[in-house]
Amino acid sequence: MNILPAQEIKRRGLAAIDSIISDGPVHIFKNNSPHYVIITEERYKEFLELEETSYMERLKLSLQDVEKGNVHHFKNASELLKMIDQ
Repeated sequence: MNILPAQEIKRRGLAAIDSIISDGPVHIFKNNSPHYVIITEERYKEFLELEETSYMERLKLSLQDVEKGNVHHFKNASELLKMIDQ
């Protein structure tokens, strides 16, 4: 994992990131805890594509459940919460 203190970015600017981002995401630490992750534009586009694909798959599966009748209808939120508790 590439870790970079925020102070290093203040000191060196984007050059601090450019020198290590080719090895993977850069985790920026501020006050000794992780605050940000920087990824390349290519990786970001991959994430967006995966997110869209995942969304479409979940939607297809949900529609299949509706078609098969694998759904429950509740009169109110209390009934739903009762079922969740069981």
